[in-house]
Amino acid sequence: MSSVLYDAPGPRAKLRNKILTVLFVILLALVAWWVWLKMDDKSQLEWSLWEPFTTSQAWTTYLLPGLADTLKAAGLAMVISLPLGGLFGIARLSDHTWVRVPAGVVVEFFRSIPVLLLMLFANEVFARSTDVSTEDRPMFAVVTGLVLYNASVLAEVVRAGILALPKGQTEAAQAIGLRKGQTMSTILLPQAVTVMLPAIVSQLVVIVKDTALGGVMLQFTDLLNARSTLAANYGNVVQSFVVVAIIYIIVNFIITSFAGWLEQRLRRGKKSTGAVIPTAAVGGTTATGGEGGGAPGLGTYVEKRDT
Repeated sequence: MSSVLYDAPGPRAKLRNKILTVLFVILLALVAWWVWLKMDDKSQLEWSLWEPFTTSQAWTTYLLPGLADTLKAAGLAMVISLPLGGLFGIARLSDHTWVRVPAGVVVEFFRSIPVLLLMLFANEVFARSTDVSTEDRPMFAVVTGLVLYNASVLAEVVRAGILALPKGQTEAAQAIGLRKGQTMSTILLPQAVTVMLPAIVSQLVVIVKDTALGGVMLQFTDLLNARSTLAANYGNVVQSFVVVAIIYIIVNFIITSFAGWLEQRLRRGKKSTGAVIPTAAVGGTTATGGEGGGAPGLGTYVEKRDT
């Protein structure tokens, strides 16, 4: 069985892949063992360094409040970036030059600037031009930087997803008299969502991880910033990094798992069962348009969608 991208592996290729897999697992195990030995030599595996994470104080005082701020900043950035990116992505496909060109300039400008620079710039703007308090300023700066950068990236994702659809979709919509706005909202966007979903999820994961930049540079009280305070009190720098890394992995795994479930549900909803229903079941309509009298065995093809 072949694919569009490659031929199915034969017996030799399967054997080679199995050998490479075994070698990679062995190499990974050796690296893990070497890391374990090095940590043991440096006394980093002592239970006293890991014990604080078994108490509620480390979690309720440091990690959970930091995680809450991380999720709050990431959630706000996602809620604002998604519709804003969709708006600019559609605007870049406009037939009107006065809409398409400014949208393209905005997207390319913010997509070219590092997100950390956007956060630092936003922090200075809020400090010098607004009445935002010192306590709230890091949150505002982090969310602003994330929105400006990720909305521009998502705009390109939306534009690429719509352009990836067959041109026949647009031509069919025009043939039945739909305007461009109606075609976009009722035909193109619903289909493009499934195409865009993997890239959108990847960008949402990036948003969660990029909140850590605010903790490093702006003293935003996120999970990474809370980790540094915890490590200073308990003297377990390496251990705190390991625990925080596991938390990030769990959060991002939940996001990707939900997105995978949503994508499968969307794809199932768009599948046709291809069922052939007898003529009598749909009112006795024959191929010639008359009532009843159809030849035995003739049926009408009805496309049903899974629900």
